Amino acid sequence: MSPTEAVDALSAFYEGLSAESVARFPEFYAEDAAFKDPFNEVRGVAAIQRIFAHLFRQVGEVRFVVRERVVADNGAMLVWEMHFRLNGMPARGQAQVIHGASHLRFDGEGKVVWHRDYWDAAEELYAKLPAIGWLMRFLQRKLAA
Repeated sequence: MSPTEAVDALSAFYEGLSAESVARFPEFYAEDAAFKDPFNEVRGVAAIQRIFAHLFRQVGEVRFVVRERVVADNGAMLVWEMHFRLNGMPARGQAQVIHGASHLRFDGEGKVVWHRDYWDAAEELYAKLPAIGWLMRFLQRKLAA
């Protein structure tokens, strides 16, 4: 599978991701794949599946939209949005969006062996929470040039 084909398949997988389709991660990720985001760092497709299963338990109406792709010989960058609604938090029920990017590396079979997500937890998550959002916005104003 070419890198472009792997990115196309992976993008379609994420754009259709649901609690039920988390079981399909082994189709796209190598058994010992590494994954890192602002809250997790794990190795192994089963551990990656646990992260996404947890996501679907914590928030509602999760939907990923891939906005841009840059494909190289053995990897890619995806620019994405994650749309969701908070469950059981002060801002619950409100539609939310996190903007981020994923750096991916593939093996010879087109499976992901390394996945690193980049997104700003302070801006994209903490600042939107009523309990600590005011503090984050205050600090942002104070530190801005």
